[in-house]
Amino acid sequence: MPLRLIFMGTPDFSVPTLLELVSHGHEIAAVYTRAPKPGGRRGLQFQPTPVEEAARKLGVPVLTPKSLKTPETLDEFRAFDADAAVVVAYGMILPQAILDAPKFGCYNLHASLLPRWRGAAPINRAIMEGDAESGVMVMKMDVGLDTGDVAMAERLAITDNMTAVDLHDRLSRLGADLMVRAMAALARGGLQLKKQSEDGVTYAAKIDKAEARIDWSRPARAVLRHIHGLSPFPGAWVELENARVKILRCELAKGSGAPGEVLDDQLTIACGEGAIRILELQREGKARMQATDFLRGVPVKPPMRLA
Repeated sequence: MPLRLIFMGTPDFSVPTLLELVSHGHEIAAVYTRAPKPGGRRGLQFQPTPVEEAARKLGVPVLTPKSLKTPETLDEFRAFDADAAVVVAYGMILPQAILDAPKFGCYNLHASLLPRWRGAAPINRAIMEGDAESGVMVMKMDVGLDTGDVAMAERLAITDNMTAVDLHDRLSRLGADLMVRAMAALARGGLQLKKQSEDGVTYAAKIDKAEARIDWSRPARAVLRHIHGLSPFPGAWVELENARVKILRCELAKGSGAPGEVLDDQLTIACGEGAIRILELQREGKARMQATDFLRGVPVKPPMRLA
């Protein structure tokens, strides 16, 4: 039985879930997303969110309220008479009145294995902290920060060659399938909820750009996970020839030396323990490139040392 849904989401992570819900026959009464922001080369053009672009193509009404707390916004939300709301990286807090409005409540797709990594940046933090796995969970929302009862989950291994964008894309697709299954269970009255454990709670704070500078004194795997957890944005960086260079992808390598020491002509860099080899990088104001292409224009050889 198809449901009448309100969809609430903003970035490209959210789009696969919206499309999957539509393809499985659910009626999307309205899409809520963040308001367009200035963009373009001169910042004069307003750029709609990826979710708004997808909703417009589907012919679904799009709303971009600045607040969900006004009486007018609440009345408008209630008027859609939705069975449920599906929330995927919307970026705004839902007040209790909104949570209570749909017949069956509001369901959030969260990109972590709750209660680990509640909060804003679960994908980045899982990689940066060396987690062996991540996943997606469907949670019935309450007023807490990702504290609601969990309905369904899927797990995914994190490998050392996986960057934040790699994990983002895989979890986005995995989550879309999971939410479709959750809504099918909800429609037939079979969606079971379980309270989150109070053990193992961690918070995925928003990434601060001050965290992005690479600390070569750390062990090689920690350096690799730091780099991959921030790739492509904001990008872990070093200074090279008085310019900031983002390191976007690397691998563990053999070798040792003083932290930051260049060990060969293939961008192998010593860490506090072990070494990494840089595979992909980006100079300020330039496009990302493979290390082999970078080295043709900027020779980096021993005895250089990266700050």
